[in-house]
Parts: sequence; C-alpha cells; structure tokens
Amino acid sequence: MPKVRLAGTVRGEKDPNREIRASLIYSLFSKGWDINNSNGNQQISLSNIESKIIESDAFVFTPGATLEDLFKAVSIFVGYQTLDANLAAKPTVVLNSDGSWDPFFALLKHLKEMGTVKQDYTDYLLLADGPDEVLATLASRRREGSPEVKRLVVTDPVKSYDLPLPIDHEANICVFCSASINKTPYLSDGYNFGKMLAENHLGCVSGAGNSGIMGEVVSGSVDAGGWSGGSNVPHIIELEGLPEGLSSFWLRPDIYTRMEVMIEKSDAFVIFPGGAGTVQEMLALMIFKHQGNLAMKDKPVVVYNRRDEEGARFWTPLIKMLSSWCNDNEFAVVEELDEIIPTARKLMSADRTAISTPQCVEA
Repeated sequence: MPKVRLAGTVRGEKDPNREIRASLIYSLFSKGWDINNSNGNQQISLSNIESKIIESDAFVFTPGATLEDLFKAVSIFVGYQTLDANLAAKPTVVLNSDGSWDPFFALLKHLKEMGTVKQDYTDYLLLADGPDEVLATLASRRREGSPEVKRLVVTDPVKSYDLPLPIDHEANICVFCSASINKTPYLSDGYNFGKMLAENHLGCVSGAGNSGIMGEVVSGSVDAGGWSGGSNVPHIIELEGLPEGLSSFWLRPDIYTRMEVMIEKSDAFVIFPGGAGTVQEMLALMIFKHQGNLAMKDKPVVVYNRRDEEGARFWTPLIKMLSSWCNDNEFAVVEELDEIIPTARKLMSADRTAISTPQCVEA
C-alpha cells in the first residue's frame, strides 16, 4: 500500500486539531493509505529527512503549523524545484483549515513577486480545507503527476577538496542567498559583500552555486583574494555548475546534509535576499537554536532586509512570519549592506565575552 507521511504534532488531549487529525487518519487509512507519523511524535533531523522522503509516497501537513512544519514543507518545495529524484510523482497537501499556514503562503507569494521563486508554489504545495479534500487532491495528483520543473543540465559533479585557512583568517561567515535572481543591484550587492568579507579577513561559506547572488558573493570573495568554501549536491551541480575559485568544497548527497556542513563550518550567518531555499535555511538555523544544537552555539544570524527599487523591504514577510515563533534576540535585522559585517562582528564578540566572563548572581 502507498505510504503517506503525516506532519504536525499532537499537543495533548485538548489540542484543538486533534479531532481533525483523527478524522484525517481514519479517511486516509480507509482509502488504502499506510500512515507514517500518525501520532505526530517522530523526530526529523537534517541527517534523516531525506530517508523519510525516500520511504514515503505522499506528504500531508496538518493545521496548527509549527516552525518545524514550515521547515519540512519548504524543504519539500525546494526538493521539487531542484529536481530531487526522490520526490518525483510524490504529492504534498497542506490542510489549512485553521489558517495557521497563511503567513507561510503569504511569504512564498511575496518571493514570487520579487522574482526569487519562479514556479507557482500552489502547483506543488496543494491547499485543502478538510480531510475529504485532502483525499481527493492526493488521488488526482497521483493520477496526473506534478508539473515538470524545466531546468538545463550543464555539467557533472566533482569531488570534495579542502585548502587550509589563511594565517590572518578571523572567522567564517555563511551567506544564504538566491542562486536565481538576476537583477543587477542585487548581484552588485552580492559581489561587493563577497569583497567585504575578504577585505575583513572573513571566510565566505556558501551553497557553492554558480549563478545569481550566490555566484556573485563567491566571485567577490575570490577576486579580492579571500578564502571561500561551499557545499553542494550532485543533482544541483549537474544543473548549475560550481563557481570558480573555491578554496574548499564539501560534496554532500542531499540538500539537508549540505546545510548541516555549512552550519558546522561557519561562525555566523547572513540571510541575503533569496528564495524558498533561503527560507528553508533560515528556518533550519532557528530550529537549531531552539533545540540548543551545539552546531549553532553562540553563532549569530543577521538578516539583510534590503530595500528594493520600489521601496519594499525584501524580508519583511519572513520577519513577520517568524515573530510567532522566534524571540527578538535570535536574529538581528539590518537594512544597509555596510551594516552587515559590523553587526555580525559585534554579535560574535558579545557571544565570546559571555562565554569567557563569569556571570554574577545577586544573593
């Protein structure tokens, strides 16, 4: 029988979404679906999420969206975008009867308007208002298949390699950003920021994309003589190639372990204008912070909320969405390019001071 992975968490016997989840489980089971995670208690990590995708034939997200649910949903969408073969012909339905998913879809709509999401996300993350509609949507999409994401294959994958850090190296800054945006002002920002990193003796860690802002950040760092490391996966390298001049490259099998190594290799993170993949990465950082994951210990996150030519701030919908789950001190927001490095340095210094300075407790 086909297997559906049910997302969402059951928060005790008084959870308002418990009844609709029970109805959904009954409907799915009666129509021939086996159900993974019916109790809503299975833990997903960056290391095991791809295996959960492989073992499933469809995905259903329930009301009461959490930060983890948003991460899983956007990860699946990014998988569709990047032609992850393990997601081929596997539909995803979001049951949004309580409206808790509205900020997430508002963010994706904003990114489509900004040009960093090219696909119609509603063709891949299918909305439903009730259990019956979930079943009907799953049935029709399994018959029809998902819309094809057309991408050009340009190169072959390479092997990992590592060069030592420079003697004057201070820290690594990971830049999460768009690999598809082609607006000149955004590309110039990326190139100039890469140069700034090198000039400040800061390593540049990226997703090792060859296009968009991501490619420009790496080019700026390399052209200025900086150290630049990155990670990517075979099926994306085949689509986009790798930027020239990387000091180190870490090949990984999927986009989740790719994020994992980027987080481990970095001392701070900058969220540049980007698309669904950048949202995925920001959510992963916040989840790691909430979990107390040592890979994120004392590592600041800076969101570059750039103003575009029409006056809109790029990440305002993301910041608004995260306000329901994140505290003010979990990430900083800057609005000018030249504020990013001073802010990151100040936060890194503050974290190190907090580690080395004993805390006084009043009797």
